[in-house]
Amino acid sequence: MRILFTKGAGKHDRMDVIRDDAPSEQVDCPKQGIIPHDMVHFAVESVLRKRGFVTRVAAGEAADFRMDAEAESDGVERLVEVFQADGWAGWNSAPADMLDLYRVTCEARQCEALAVDVADVEAVRERILALTAQWQATAVGQSMALEF
Repeated sequence: MRILFTKGAGKHDRMDVIRDDAPSEQVDCPKQGIIPHDMVHFAVESVLRKRGFVTRVAAGEAADFRMDAEAESDGVERLVEVFQADGWAGWNSAPADMLDLYRVTCEARQCEALAVDVADVEAVRERILALTAQWQATAVGQSMALEF
């Protein structure tokens, strides 16, 4: 599966899901001042090899915001939220603090936390920073392709 992120001029960017064996799907991604939410998913899921939104779409589920709950996928979503918060704060939160926030977030949402550690946070952040550099170099109307 290929994911094509296109930088928009307005309030949204776009994600196109391109599969060899199924019709393409498009998803509007609200701009948030950092890389698109689903690009954060890509980073988390590809580095940690966990099943979340992107993995589920790659397995054939529709690229829909109303997926059925799954324990691992829910844990991925909470972790993506923590990385987004880190991004909004400048991508420099202490990994241990991020893990604490992740645990609190999971407890508040009655979601089982994934087994992640400081090294995992650092590896995901490294991938996110590489994606951020690519995304910042992408002009409005241009696209960035990721393979999953």
